[in-house]
Amino acid sequence: MMVVVFLAVLFSLMLIGMPIAFAMLSSAVVMMWTQDMFNVTTLAEHFITGANSFALMAIPFFILTGEIMNAGGVSKRIVDFASSLVGHVKGGLGYVAIVAGVIFAGLSGSAVADTAALGSILIPMMVAQGYEKKRSTALVASVGIVGTVIPPSIPLILYGVVGGVSITGLFMGGIVPGIIMAIGMTFTWWLVARKADTKRLERANWQARLHSFKRAFWALLLPLIIIVGLRGGVFTPTEAGVVAAVYAFVISLFYREIRLTQLFDVLTNTAKTTAIVMLIASAAIVTAYAITVAQVPAQIAAGLTSITDSPTLMLLIIMVILLLFGCVMDMTPAVLIFAPVLIPVVEQVGIDPIYFGVVMIINLSIGLITPPVGTVLYVGCSISRISIIDISRGIWPMLLMYVAILFALILFPEIVTYPLSILHNG
Repeated sequence: MMVVVFLAVLFSLMLIGMPIAFAMLSSAVVMMWTQDMFNVTTLAEHFITGANSFALMAIPFFILTGEIMNAGGVSKRIVDFASSLVGHVKGGLGYVAIVAGVIFAGLSGSAVADTAALGSILIPMMVAQGYEKKRSTALVASVGIVGTVIPPSIPLILYGVVGGVSITGLFMGGIVPGIIMAIGMTFTWWLVARKADTKRLERANWQARLHSFKRAFWALLLPLIIIVGLRGGVFTPTEAGVVAAVYAFVISLFYREIRLTQLFDVLTNTAKTTAIVMLIASAAIVTAYAITVAQVPAQIAAGLTSITDSPTLMLLIIMVILLLFGCVMDMTPAVLIFAPVLIPVVEQVGIDPIYFGVVMIINLSIGLITPPVGTVLYVGCSISRISIIDISRGIWPMLLMYVAILFALILFPEIVTYPLSILHNG
């Protein structure tokens, strides 16, 4: 019963246009009221606790890292390096987008930031070289969501905070699936671009490639520093965010491509984005408390176990449901709403919460490039000045590929769990 009350209130308020944070708070209040446990002090206490989290502090620092990278011209150096490697092959600028997208994923952890940075540079280049605009925009948007899986991933941080799951473990668990997503995107782009009549960039010689590598070297080093530091226990995810932000600022000054006068805009943009995330996170903690006290996870677990006791089949059912919700809900609130509900359910049937977190984030990432609410799609549309209908026509091969990868990870969980076991044993 409480599951119905929770979802009915939440989605009704969202449909009339209430901001997601206030819709979540309102649904929590209704649940507490119907359970005769409403208390303003308890509400305020959990709301403050939601923002008072050391792990959550990683988010503003990684957002700041992405803002500094984009303002400091580092993005262009990464694209130039990728172009020197694969820009000369047929459909080369598409492969440039994929290579650069993987590198960007290791810098900011945000699909929107990565898509905006890549798209502003590559989409005009691709159109000038004869690439179809809707396909080019669809590719860049699709590559952008790799940033939600490869560390440092902001959605994985949110999942870890609200679910009480190791963020370092989630980061390590996202590496292999993120690489598989990039490989899948490469194959998909080969199928799409092999018959297209597009121009090729001039082949770069090894001297030019070495030069572009040197220009981008310090930026390319950052993802390695983060992964090695986390794996070696040198710093926590939050401390990694601080290291990344300071490192990004120093190398941007070293490249002489950022001015101190730009810092105000960088910090302002970071503060705005952080405020939105923290408000939603605080509301999510209140909602998670109300959900737990109302025993919503237990009700869902009872409903699912009445259908099947197979962990794989249960996971398939959950993923189909999340795919549907991802089409109509943005990723951040979806993670914050469903993680505290579903983690106790999957743990009850013996599913590793780190593994579940990785596949859940991949699932909800697909929603970012699925109409009608795909946030990343709208970022691509704003850059290319095309309609959501046009980009939707170009995105379907990438969507099918990502869905296939998602279900492969469900059917063969060893793809995620085996690398994790090696890392733990190592």
